[in-house]
Amino acid sequence: MASRHRIALISSSFHPHTGGVEEHVRQLAGELTRRGHAVAVWTVDRGEHLGRQVVDEVEVRYLPTPLPARSARSILSYAVGLPAAVRAWVSAYRALRPTLLNVQCFGPNGLYAWALSRLTRTPVVVSSHGETMADDFDAFGQSALLRAGLRQALGDAGAVTGCSSLVLEDLRGRFGLVGGTAVPNGIALDKPPEKGVSPAWWPGPGPVVLSLGRVEHKKGFDLLLRAFADLVRRGAVPSEAHLVIGGDGSALATLRGLAETMGVADRVVLPGRLGRDEVGAAIVRAAVFVVPSRVEAFGIVALEAWRGGCPLVMTSRGGAKDFVTDGVDGLVVDPEDVEALGVAVASVLANPERSRSLAKAGSQRVRDFTWERIAGDYERIYEQVSPAG
Repeated sequence: MASRHRIALISSSFHPHTGGVEEHVRQLAGELTRRGHAVAVWTVDRGEHLGRQVVDEVEVRYLPTPLPARSARSILSYAVGLPAAVRAWVSAYRALRPTLLNVQCFGPNGLYAWALSRLTRTPVVVSSHGETMADDFDAFGQSALLRAGLRQALGDAGAVTGCSSLVLEDLRGRFGLVGGTAVPNGIALDKPPEKGVSPAWWPGPGPVVLSLGRVEHKKGFDLLLRAFADLVRRGAVPSEAHLVIGGDGSALATLRGLAETMGVADRVVLPGRLGRDEVGAAIVRAAVFVVPSRVEAFGIVALEAWRGGCPLVMTSRGGAKDFVTDGVDGLVVDPEDVEALGVAVASVLANPERSRSLAKAGSQRVRDFTWERIAGDYERIYEQVSPAG
């Protein structure tokens, strides 16, 4: 089948780095390629100078994206680096001759893509993953250039997508978006690992409360730890129960200190960054999976919990309202209410029937989030923006 579109997926980050947007772009690129489109990924060179690579049979270009800042030294560095950056972006464009540009998670990549779109008159789609609201380092609050560039790009874009209605609401309220379409995250419905597969760091045979993600303040792992410590203090969880929080980030040392302070260090396991196989093995063995984020644009880990047949406790502070039905396929709770969070966790541990019901409904619900479905959503948007070429 002849390619219908030549698509540049222009991502803020990509392999070998891991995270929600990286997985989204990687899976989307593969599925669009299988559907007969010519796809390349262009992503930000973080100084690693990875050049051109092939990942899952898709060409990836790591492109420099220097931006000016207020200091004289920064401006000089920008002036020196800009010509090489322009050459790299033009070279990528000439190699693919894309019929459309799709910015995935707006950052410096979005500014360069928007400029390229204006220069070449190539239609652009902007896909937001919550970068304006869920960034612990508040890049958009710090950078007037990013704020202004996003506003311009949203106005010029042929279409704008957000991974949840919450993300679109933020773009409308703070950045002038008119309209917008929700396109959620997806997941590959692989067969989960067997329960007998146990990571080396897994605690004893008792029930495990599991949470995974970047260990940053907005992910709310401290709230979950406090809730768990309160349950332990009150004897509301089995004496052999443990809390496992997998992931790495700037708040990891603080989290370790909090476990010590609250007297549950012997009941809390912090294994650090996990590989994909470890994540899958942990989920299928856990008694309950918790997403305690203070803000969560979507929550792809919720889909992973569903796929692994694990009952879900999900934050109400984010995109959960789009896809989690409270009391049916998950328990939706405000994690800032630490007592309520603990009650939700304890109710799953204490009630096997409720646990099985939540897990079964989640296993059915996750089938609505295949990458085939997500790619189909994008295809319909692409066709409206840039009819088949």
